[in-house]
Amino acid sequence: MLEIGCGTGKATVPIARRGAWIVAVELGPEMAAVARRHLAGHEDVHVLEAVFEDWPLPPEPFDVVLAATAFHWIDPAVRVEKAAAALRPGGALATVATHHVAGGTERFFAEVQNCYEHFDPKTPPSLRLQAARDIAEDDEEIARSGRFDKAVFLRYEWELPYTSAEYLDVLRTYSGHRALEPAARRGLLRCIESLIDHDYGGAITKRYLTELRVARRRK
Repeated sequence: MLEIGCGTGKATVPIARRGAWIVAVELGPEMAAVARRHLAGHEDVHVLEAVFEDWPLPPEPFDVVLAATAFHWIDPAVRVEKAAAALRPGGALATVATHHVAGGTERFFAEVQNCYEHFDPKTPPSLRLQAARDIAEDDEEIARSGRFDKAVFLRYEWELPYTSAEYLDVLRTYSGHRALEPAARRGLLRCIESLIDHDYGGAITKRYLTELRVARRRK
């Protein structure tokens, strides 16, 4: 298996435990170091620091190319074609995507938009999360390449509770929040924290949709 963007190895570890031989390509040296620690003892897993777009493919093809919440970061002009080139005929491209969807503490996610509209002027007015059923299964890019059979989708809705501190820790990892000016980011996080603590008893629940898309390379 070739994994694109393994991060800290969260998806890699359970697959390694099933005995897979894995090459994991990770752009960030700090995350690659964490992944190596998490995968210590799995001799058939090799974590490489590289830019996937520039990384030379090995001569032997892979059975699976996996990208767990990382495929959208890869250059669209490269990702599908290079994934196909890395696979044997009949091999599978598997991508995992996670969407924020309506559910959980729904009133909070409507009210928190006031914080975003105040501190981030790029926020669309009255933005609301979509229901999972309204998010389309997207295989246009794969179909357009002509390199793969029709994709199959598996979807899972799940919820996760957060205290205000836990939720702010998650938000601090999001690229859009990190890109804000420091003063705006601090104000936004204070606004969100105050809303959770004062109006929601210090905790909220968020619903996610996780989608696995699998397409096999044409023979």
